Amino acid sequence: MVDSLKISVVGHTNTGKTSLLRTLTRDARFGEVSGRPGTTRHVEVARLNVQGQTLLELYDTPGIEDAIDLLDLLDQQSAQVEQRVAAREDGPTRIERFLQSAPAAERFEQEAKVLRQMLRSHAALYVIDARDPVLSKHRDELEILNMCGVPLLPLLNFVAGQKTNETEWREMLAGLGLHAIVRFDTVAPARDGEKTLYTKLASLLDAHGATLQRLIRSHESDAQRRHTAALNLIATLLVETAALKLRISRDEQSLQHGMERLNKTVREHEQSCVAQLLSLHRFYPDDIDADGLPLVDGRWEQDLFDPYTLQNMGIQLGSGAAAGAAAGLGIDLMVGGMTLGAAAATGALLGGGFQTLRHYGSDLMARVTGEKTLRVDDSILNALATRQVDLLAALERRGHAAQQKLALARLSDMGGDSREPLFVRNELPESLRRARSQSAWVRDSDAVMGSSGKHQAVQQLSKNLQELMASRYSDEPDQR
Repeated sequence: MVDSLKISVVGHTNTGKTSLLRTLTRDARFGEVSGRPGTTRHVEVARLNVQGQTLLELYDTPGIEDAIDLLDLLDQQSAQVEQRVAAREDGPTRIERFLQSAPAAERFEQEAKVLRQMLRSHAALYVIDARDPVLSKHRDELEILNMCGVPLLPLLNFVAGQKTNETEWREMLAGLGLHAIVRFDTVAPARDGEKTLYTKLASLLDAHGATLQRLIRSHESDAQRRHTAALNLIATLLVETAALKLRISRDEQSLQHGMERLNKTVREHEQSCVAQLLSLHRFYPDDIDADGLPLVDGRWEQDLFDPYTLQNMGIQLGSGAAAGAAAGLGIDLMVGGMTLGAAAATGALLGGGFQTLRHYGSDLMARVTGEKTLRVDDSILNALATRQVDLLAALERRGHAAQQKLALARLSDMGGDSREPLFVRNELPESLRRARSQSAWVRDSDAVMGSSGKHQAVQQLSKNLQELMASRYSDEPDQR
């Protein structure tokens, strides 16, 4: 079995070393992240596994705090040796001698931890806060780290949408012979950021190229599976919400109570979906700040006369069901009229036959008996879809080192967000219109999913959401 690749994560204090490991391991609780310098005091390891095998070990090290004085000490120690021997010492020998000296256990204890781990590693990532100015202490740090004799890949952190000193850093690094550099923002990593990072590491570690390529393929496959699973979660939420139906009496009190129940149900469904999306992407509930979905007036009565519903009932010209419906309903229904009496209901039921009775008879009889049927309005389904798709996009762009909460904005008028609603003019996809007449789809069980058209509806809607999402974010950098 091939030994795992060992990479040290090194650099000055407070540059984002622990943040980098959080993002690469997708673990928002790894280590401790703080604005205080020297938060990491010991070497910690994070392991990346593929099919049960550890491919990569990442070692989080303390920050280098006193590089200037440490370099002076190393020079002094070397000068003393060179007075006794003619040959000049190589870098690893100088580092080993320092680690055996008293200062390594006292004044330079933290730096010694870094250098010990460097000597045990195949390579190191030197993490730079690109917002910092280039100072002489940084040059001294790099000179000390280069003495360890392992490949060093500088990583420019905090480069997404902020003012940086990237040009100055690149010039300094080039002056030290470090031309292979990677940009990787730990808070908002580019969609292909991990691939770029591991590819550049592979260029420095030819013998480990196959290991890193295997890791890249695994991460890409995982990202696609998460994306597909997330779209299915959202599609299921929307299908089940569209299928929600609540019959109430016509009095005002029943209407108010019914709408409250409907709103509560939808909010609970959305909360469950959000929790599953967070868990899928290995985030936590306190990573998001979500306003309540603005569920305004429920949808009732007219659902029965949606053109798609009428077509499913068989109320269309040239069919037996249409003739039966027309006999009872009259011309008003055919043009969207809302009057309906007992005779009309009977005519529609007789015209449509048993299937119509099974799927729509209760709705029709509710009209006869003076009940209302509450459903969620199209605009609310649109808001729900918009919020979930935007949340998914934000999670896929978010690094696990991010400290600021995600804000799931209130879309009260479908214009409260900077983007347009997902479904233009509230025109719902066919799968959601079909769900309107399938109250059994609300029950989230494997039996229902497998024995009806619910599974097909969810899969079709998931494909629709994928297309809409791709179009919605086509103008943004690829940042999954």
